[in-house]
Amino acid sequence: MKTLTDFPITRRWPPVNPDNIQLYSMTTPNGVKASIMLEETELPYDAHLVNFATDDQFSPEFLSLNPNNKIPAIIDPNGPRGKPLPLFESGAILIYLAEKTGKLMPADTALRYQTIQWLMFQIGGIGPMFGQLGYFIKFAGKDIEDPRPRQRYINETQRLLAVVDQRLEGREFIMDDYSIADIAIFPWLNTLLNFYEGAELAGWNELANVPGYLERCMARPAVKRGMVNPPRP
Repeated sequence: MKTLTDFPITRRWPPVNPDNIQLYSMTTPNGVKASIMLEETELPYDAHLVNFATDDQFSPEFLSLNPNNKIPAIIDPNGPRGKPLPLFESGAILIYLAEKTGKLMPADTALRYQTIQWLMFQIGGIGPMFGQLGYFIKFAGKDIEDPRPRQRYINETQRLLAVVDQRLEGREFIMDDYSIADIAIFPWLNTLLNFYEGAELAGWNELANVPGYLERCMARPAVKRGMVNPPRP
């Protein structure tokens, strides 16, 4: 595909500026990773709401970009070799935008891969485990009488939080500097605390470093903008 108009998704969500990165997302903990990254890197982008309330993620147009029906997804009209690049999966988007801009990823090879390892830690651990805990304390899982599934995710959430808390000992951020690892991790901490309301179950008040870390991340101007973009109806 050579231009944005070649992508079926642009017929449902027309670009505001065809030269901008096109973001298709919603303000979930995974969705805001992309909008925060775009704000932090100051790349111009059009934010299109994929509304779960109307099942936009299952529409043929969205599935043409991401057959896995998950947000976020992007199209960069100025991708590698000047060709449009469609991309889904939040971790892949973070790495791509970091490499495109040279921002929020260490140039040193060893530090680069250590940053990626913490990104993968979120993708493989924090996201799935926190999400399952949220199901059992906020959504339909709360009505399940068997306590064992719920307790499993409480235990895993506590364990993962302890890993993050230990990593932050003597550090302001996951790496020495703010990076894509933080953009991956802190939205899930915020969701656990403020949306799932799982602080007590997770032992939040016993953590030495995580609460302050979340406050530092949430105070960033680019984060404040990215957290509410695209706006919900």
